[in-house]
Amino acid sequence: MPGTDGEMVVTKSEAMNAVQKLLEYLEGDATREGLMKTPERVIDSWEEIFSGYSVDIGELLDSTFNGEGYDGIVLLRDIEFHSTCEHHLQPFSGRAHIAYIPVERIVGISKLARLVDAHAHRLQNQERITKSIADDLEQYLKPLGSAVIMEASHGCMRCRGVRKQNAVMTTSAMNGVFFERAEARQELMQLIQSRPL
Repeated sequence: MPGTDGEMVVTKSEAMNAVQKLLEYLEGDATREGLMKTPERVIDSWEEIFSGYSVDIGELLDSTFNGEGYDGIVLLRDIEFHSTCEHHLQPFSGRAHIAYIPVERIVGISKLARLVDAHAHRLQNQERITKSIADDLEQYLKPLGSAVIMEASHGCMRCRGVRKQNAVMTTSAMNGVFFERAEARQELMQLIQSRPL
């Protein structure tokens, strides 16, 4: 994977060797048929799972349109996402609700879903994803307000430690009018809780 300056810090071959070492730690030998190509498969899958590091958020949110005077809430809800906990390398997944109130420009709705993926496809914690998405909306769209609510189940809670299968963590980040005005938050929550199509 590239470093922050774009240079390869660790080569693919070195990463595959590291996975091989982990397999040897787990299995002792790790030369059986089912594990022969596992290091390559793991690194190939990680290139997809952690593809968010290569996304330029500014470029992603640069594709905007004239809002034509629209000044209500724009909400994209129930965006499914999958991420990886940076603490245990365990998956967590759930759904995100993203809202903003445009001033002059609106962004294509697929860009909102891609924004979630850009952050989710990195080593993460749920709190950081939530805040980062809201901050990106503020920085690049300059809306009257932005809001992000995320709900997720965490593998590190389900398969190890306390082993709670049905626990759902909810995080939120509110900026602008969503932070300042209770009525804006209330309207947002009503929209999120309205019946699906």
